[in-house]
Amino acid sequence: MLNLHRPSISEAEAGRRNVTAIEIAKLAEIYGVSIGWLACADTNSPDEARDRIQLAARELAKLKKHDLDKVLDLLSALKKAEDH
Repeated sequence: MLNLHRPSISEAEAGRRNVTAIEIAKLAEIYGVSIGWLACADTNSPDEARDRIQLAARELAKLKKHDLDKVLDLLSALKKAEDH
């Protein structure tokens, strides 16, 4: 999606390659987050909770149905315990 070769991504992840501003903007677009969030610049922003929820939703969308059902059951149990 970034039009980069795998070694370029690996080098960036390992901190041996700088990521360009264009690449950061594209990553923010791909993951549906702000550039500030990627840079950890706006961790105290009012949108922090929204960003975390969106990140969780993207991860949940990757789960198999059976595993997602387990997570939803766990959330339901946590909510019930919180209500009591």
